[in-house]
Amino acid sequence: MTVSKEKQEALKKRMEALGIHEEDLIEKFILGSGSGGQKVNKTSSCVYLKHLPTKIEVKCQQERSREMNRFLARRELCDQIAEKLHQEKTARKREIEKIRQQKKRRSRRLQKKILEEKRKRSETKSLRKKPEEG
Repeated sequence: MTVSKEKQEALKKRMEALGIHEEDLIEKFILGSGSGGQKVNKTSSCVYLKHLPTKIEVKCQQERSREMNRFLARRELCDQIAEKLHQEKTARKREIEKIRQQKKRRSRRLQKKILEEKRKRSETKSLRKKPEEG
């Protein structure tokens, strides 16, 4: 089973959009393992990909065909890199929102409420003191 030209082109465009270049990839073909019998044990259809800038490694042995595994490995690599970029972006947004919340001024009503709670707490604590002799 081979991969259609449209799917290959779509994958190339996605790789370009994510900034993945073929020069940045280390690709190895290794002997597979597991069920499949003699065909799996004799052929190097298992694909190992490593993206050097991100140090992400992918190993694919889903299909018996090497070409199909190459396509699937690249697609998995794109998924992982996209997920990593998404996590970094959301973490940055969360950090910005946290700083914004910290800098935001409290409303007058909330400030009055906080001050009132502080006064009540102060009174409670002052009642704990030993009575002064005098």
